[in-house]
Amino acid sequence: MATRPRGYGLTAEVNRKIQEKYDVNLEQEARRWIEQILGDELVPGSDPNTPLGHDKFHEVLRDGQVLCRLINTLHPGSVKKVNKQKANFFMMENIGKFLEACGAYGLSKNDQFHTAALFEKTNMTQVVDTLHALGRTAQKKGFHGPTLGVKESEYNPRNFSQDKLREGQTIIGLQMGSNRGANQQGLNFGKSRSITD
Repeated sequence: MATRPRGYGLTAEVNRKIQEKYDVNLEQEARRWIEQILGDELVPGSDPNTPLGHDKFHEVLRDGQVLCRLINTLHPGSVKKVNKQKANFFMMENIGKFLEACGAYGLSKNDQFHTAALFEKTNMTQVVDTLHALGRTAQKKGFHGPTLGVKESEYNPRNFSQDKLREGQTIIGLQMGSNRGANQQGLNFGKSRSITD
């Protein structure tokens, strides 16, 4: 069987659609947030006002060390040991530890990327979205540092008295319309029937 180039057919179409969703503005916001929290430039000497782009941002985050430092700053002691080796196994382990720490910090599984999305660069959009979700969670947890995105809403139940609930049962909602003054006067459907002798 002939070998096909990577990203052939449906796979190429899916990868292209994922690439199109990538937003450099969201990446730039996440990058600035990480740099402010860590106090370091992700790429020393680069222009902080110019987005890194899909490939460079992947290169910076791929080994997982920056991500582990980030979660340890937000929630100290989350990742006990950060691997410095550049072997694939150790880099993927760092990413996995980061994701576990995010879960323990309160980040929903639905907001987390998969290890392969970052390590194999299959979905950098999901990685940027996870960083934004982490920023929202940090605000919710009361982190007193730089912020990323809007603060998540909190559960705010409404408690009505029984009298107020009974009042609501007597009112016809506007969605239901009204039948006041309804009659069939003046309504004709179709041609009228004439009876002649």
